Amino acid sequence: MARVLIVGGGGREHTLAFFLRRSRDVEEVYIAPGNAGSALCGANIPIDATGGKNFSLLADFAQQKGIDLTVVGPEVPLCSGLVDYFKERGLMTFGPGSRAARLEGDKVFARRFMERYNIPQPAFAVFDRWPEAESYLHSLTERRIVVKAAGLAAGKGAIVCDNLAQALKAAEDILKNRVFGSAGNRVVIEEFLEGEEASLFAICDGRNALYLAPAQDHKRIFAGDKGPNTGGMGAYAPAPLVTAAVMERADREIIRPLLEAMAREGTPYQGCLYAGLMIKEEQARVVEFNCRFGDPETQVVLPLLDEDLYQLLAAAATGELESHWPELQLKQKEGAACCVVMASGGYPGAYEKGRIISGLPELTGAGDSRDLYFFHAGTGNDDSGRTVTTGGRVLGITGIGSTITAAIERAYQGVERIDFEQSYFRKDIGFKGVKTT
Repeated sequence: MARVLIVGGGGREHTLAFFLRRSRDVEEVYIAPGNAGSALCGANIPIDATGGKNFSLLADFAQQKGIDLTVVGPEVPLCSGLVDYFKERGLMTFGPGSRAARLEGDKVFARRFMERYNIPQPAFAVFDRWPEAESYLHSLTERRIVVKAAGLAAGKGAIVCDNLAQALKAAEDILKNRVFGSAGNRVVIEEFLEGEEASLFAICDGRNALYLAPAQDHKRIFAGDKGPNTGGMGAYAPAPLVTAAVMERADREIIRPLLEAMAREGTPYQGCLYAGLMIKEEQARVVEFNCRFGDPETQVVLPLLDEDLYQLLAAAATGELESHWPELQLKQKEGAACCVVMASGGYPGAYEKGRIISGLPELTGAGDSRDLYFFHAGTGNDDSGRTVTTGGRVLGITGIGSTITAAIERAYQGVERIDFEQSYFRKDIGFKGVKTT
């Protein structure tokens, strides 16, 4: 029986803990640092490596406990080399090494990599000085563009601009005013892609890829996809937008060429590769790559997976996907899933912590039943043992149904049961999927 360590403390990590704990091969689950929900699935460990530090402490713990597989959730420890360090210590780890994780950690690297290998993407330009960026922006005839900080900016570094004034402000804020710190040492100015965005998750072993259900995220804070970007206000899967034809093209034109190229360059990709795709007329171009499971997409794709999660991740970590799945296909459950994020009032800006949460199921880890899950994100326990808010995104309520409509209805039924002061959630999560069907 296996012992598993999960690195991270958000909704993604609670979801991973819940489904890994269900594996017939898993005996114990540890989560570092975890949250109030993950504590119901295993043991939370007070070692926080999510900021790119404490690697040796965490590896010491893993070796002392005889951990068989470590699963790294957030992007910062992945880009900072946690997987490399663990492998040097002889610890089997699911996730890309730091050189492969540059696909997320360095947008300039990612764009130039895709350019070298003719992977479909928007036109782009890179600048490290404000005067050159300003001059370039004035030269553009197309005014709707995207301005991105090149480094990691907690999911908030991409700014969609509707006119020249917005683009100039975004680039100036990044390069001159350093609103994203060192993540803004360089800026990427990109063509705005028309279409709808979807999330595709590939479990990779360095050579092969197996796909989870395609999903759609809702990044903006307000209904109708308005307001500033957040870490994600909800998601649903499978996304009807991602047809069989789109999947086939994405596999043939994006994922497989990337895996072959990375292996050729000496940085084979092992872990979860998250491709944010803009889709129009069944053609997909890459908005961005992330080097890990998405959040809150994980909360909808894992409940639909009809495979043993531990066996899947362990096979990817050891380069053995094809030996377990010779046809390179994963079984998915029938139906759909919808996750609605409940956030603290004021998020993604300033918000208060310590609000008491009521209505949560107890002692079940996450699942209230087979069609309703309560995944914790920004939660903890106060001195009295009560579950309280500790972050901007607090809970992800996931409903399962035979259709997207049924899944949405079930998720919002779960939301109605939860109460904490100044809670906020969007009321239109998943409805893009209903319109598509």
